[in-house]
Amino acid sequence: MKITVYSTSWCGPCNNAKQLLNSRGLNFTEVDIEEIGWTRDDLFEKTGGRTVPQIVIDGRTIGGFDDLLVLDRDGKLNR
Repeated sequence: MKITVYSTSWCGPCNNAKQLLNSRGLNFTEVDIEEIGWTRDDLFEKTGGRTVPQIVIDGRTIGGFDDLLVLDRDGKLNR
């Protein structure tokens, strides 16, 4: 499973998403949109979402932290 988390350093839900993924032993790549100079429009072009986090799993944007929680609850984050 290839996971990318688009985030910012000050985002609480971003940190929660990363903690959840770490707790499940899932590797992910973090992209800090501010660090690379992206605007929300750039994020939207890449993921279809304007808020952080935007989480992409195997090339499919699943949304934010709440969406990640649903996947976890439904057992879809299991390896």
